[in-house]
Amino acid sequence: MTDDSGPLGRTVTVLGLLGIVLAAAACRPSGAPSPSAGSPIAAGRSGVLRYVALGDSYTIGTSVPEAERWPNQLVDRLGTASPALELVANLGVNGYTSQDVVDRELPALEELRPEFASLLVGVNDVVQGVPPETFEANAVVILDDLLARLPPARIVVVATPDYTVTPQGAAYGDPALQAAGIVRNNAILERLATERGIAWVDIHDISLRAGEDRTLVAGDGLHPSGTQYRAWVDRVAPVVEDLLGR
Repeated sequence: MTDDSGPLGRTVTVLGLLGIVLAAAACRPSGAPSPSAGSPIAAGRSGVLRYVALGDSYTIGTSVPEAERWPNQLVDRLGTASPALELVANLGVNGYTSQDVVDRELPALEELRPEFASLLVGVNDVVQGVPPETFEANAVVILDDLLARLPPARIVVVATPDYTVTPQGAAYGDPALQAAGIVRNNAILERLATERGIAWVDIHDISLRAGEDRTLVAGDGLHPSGTQYRAWVDRVAPVVEDLLGR
C-alpha cells in the first residue's frame, strides 16, 4: 500500500483485492475473504482457535511486511501452546471507519466462523469527522455482533494509536483536534467493551513515543513500524494469554 491515502484514506488496490476475494469466498467455502487470510475455511483443529482480526490500516499493517503486522506478531508470540491462535483472516483495510466494519467486515464473519477476534477501529472516524454519537452507535453494533458469535473471553479490543506525533501526522488536520478525537473515541470504545466484559488493551501511550523515537514509525512517515507493533504485542499478548486460560 502507498501512503497517499493515509491511515487514513482508502486504497483502491486493497479494496479491489478485498472485494475479489470476498466474492470468491461466497462461491467457495474453502476460500478466505481477505488477501491476508492465513488458512482456508475449515473446522477449527483441536487446540487451535480460528482468529479473525477486524479494523483499519493499523490492523492490516500498512507499510510493514505481513509478518510484522501486530496480529501476526501476536500469533507468533503466543506460540503453539494450547489453545493456540491461527490467523485465518485479517479483514483490516486502509481507510476503514467503524461504519465500514459494520457494512463490510461483520458480514464476512458468517463464512469465517471465528473462535477468537480482535478489533481496532476509530482513527478514520476522527479524520473523516464522524460524530462521536455515530461512532458509538457503530461500536455498539460491532461489539454486540461479536458477542452474538463469541463469549467475551474470546474477544480483545485494542486502542487506536495517536498518529499526530508522526512526521506526516499534520497532513490530516489540526494535530491537537485530531489527537483529542482519538482520545475521545478510545474512551468510548473502552467504556463499551468494559460494560460488556470484553478485554481492552490500551497502546495509546506507546504510540506517543513515536514523537521522539522514529524507529517506531514505518517508512511512510505515518503508520507504526514493526518495532512499534512489537511493543503493542508486549502488552496485548499477556491479556490474550489470560483470556485463553494459559
